[in-house]
Amino acid sequence: MDQIVEALLSEDARPEDFGALALPEAYRGNVVRRDETDMFAGMASAEKDPRKSLHLQEVPTPEPGPGEALVAVMASAINYNTVWSSIFEPLPTFGFLERYGRLSELTRRHDLPYHVLGSDLAGVVLRTGPGVNRWKAGDRVVAHCLSVELESADGHDDTMLDPEQRIWGFETNFGGLAELALVKSNQLMPKPEHLTWEEAASPGLVNSTAYRQLVSRNGAGMKQGDNVLIWGASGGLGSYATQLALAGGAHPICVVSSPEKAGICRSMGAEAVIDRSAEGYRFWKDERTQDPGEWKRFGKRIRELTGGEDVDIVFEHPGRETFGASVFVTRKGGTITTCASTSGYMHEYDNRYLWMSLKRIIGSHFANYREAWEANRLIAKGRIHPTLSKVYSLEQTGQAAYDVHRNLHQGKVGVLALAPEEGLGVRNHELRAKHLDAINRFRLR
Repeated sequence: MDQIVEALLSEDARPEDFGALALPEAYRGNVVRRDETDMFAGMASAEKDPRKSLHLQEVPTPEPGPGEALVAVMASAINYNTVWSSIFEPLPTFGFLERYGRLSELTRRHDLPYHVLGSDLAGVVLRTGPGVNRWKAGDRVVAHCLSVELESADGHDDTMLDPEQRIWGFETNFGGLAELALVKSNQLMPKPEHLTWEEAASPGLVNSTAYRQLVSRNGAGMKQGDNVLIWGASGGLGSYATQLALAGGAHPICVVSSPEKAGICRSMGAEAVIDRSAEGYRFWKDERTQDPGEWKRFGKRIRELTGGEDVDIVFEHPGRETFGASVFVTRKGGTITTCASTSGYMHEYDNRYLWMSLKRIIGSHFANYREAWEANRLIAKGRIHPTLSKVYSLEQTGQAAYDVHRNLHQGKVGVLALAPEEGLGVRNHELRAKHLDAINRFRLR
């Protein structure tokens, strides 16, 4: 591994140099273990601690098969799916690996007693399998997390509809929170060269998810002038939704939970910000009863910020806690897009406000190949910027996941893998200098 790191850090290494490197028999990866899936039995979700379930251990190096690539991971990032995996909710991920393993001889390798997690990476290609022509050893890449087989016509128009669609590092093994990662070659995209390794690793999953959910015709199809309500607008997903809304000429109404988070939204250019904690919104009277009066108070506050208009689009991801309010405040004919349920999966809303006002609820999950590529292109051009706030070492991945689980973070939390320190990997210094303040916006708080 030392020779690999030396080549990764060298600006003189050529593709043939990377191709000649001997692969290690094993590498370090952050895993959950099948024999520990009951360790949090009976505990409330908030009490489950990823620091106890995530283990950094040596695992055998997989050989890339047809259409696959083995990547040396310089940096990765924490997403909420890693939190779910680490606390074994809504169910242990080993069921995903078992089902994937039954698909073919090649996928059988994923069904293991450990699961290497992580759905983001920035790194360098070390090996490619048969049939890979676009990428070669030495290419500097980022990876999106869409894994599909595309043997069914169902996914040919929209790859997210493939019956064998999975999220790499969550529903497959050999994820990015490790020194090496195994991906399908069509997950690879060019690394934005004005960013460091850790910055480049942080947007992948959340930026692509926000792009499909908000901008794509498969999501809300946002247009200029739209009022867009964004929950958790300074968080991992919301910070990209806020940027996409501003870049697309829309008017974001940013919902946050602290003055500090409100300041971050304003620093991105948002003018309409609601600090829900300061204003005391409580959408549930108790665990079973919502409070329509609070929906109305929230809607009134939104109109104060929009000049009397309701929102055209709601960017939903908290789920149960906020969904009733989201449906209520959307304008007649408007759209609620939902991609997650971090506060609970069982949503409740008053359907009268949906059907009688001709509103739409659209389910949105990650992004297809084209959407992921377009989202990465915006990063590479400096139109959308990383929201990286803090970086941990590979050994500290459990703490990083804990922070995200407890909402102790801003934006995205990064993890260094083979990169020995922060700040490495930049090649386009001119573009970086132009956008340095925006790149560091979340780091300076």
